[in-house]
Amino acid sequence: MTHLLLALAGFMGACGVVLTAASAHGKPGSGLDSAGYLLLLHAAAIIATAAAIRSDLLLRPLGTVTLWGFALGAGLFAADVAARAYLGHRLFPMAAPTGGVILIVSWLVMVAAALAAARGA
Repeated sequence: MTHLLLALAGFMGACGVVLTAASAHGKPGSGLDSAGYLLLLHAAAIIATAAAIRSDLLLRPLGTVTLWGFALGAGLFAADVAARAYLGHRLFPMAAPTGGVILIVSWLVMVAAALAAARGA
């Protein structure tokens, strides 16, 4: 499953670069740059989190929830911003805020994963 998440992180990174370029060259002021940066940041976070799980710095089950939350939350946020820029409407009501909440919760789950791993060490 980690391989799938790492591949997803690579895809998120590529999409992040595309969105930031689209913001700079095609749709300035559309928010695509923010969506791109969010994807890039969380692609790197997925890679780092996977490495932390492998090194037993994070409790695996909670770390895995964190990984999927990063992918889902960032993807949902970016997809909503892109839909607004290119389709003229939201992905669905509250899609970007829902993605943001998923990301916040995922970071907090990482806190729990780190503390649980430290307690077990």
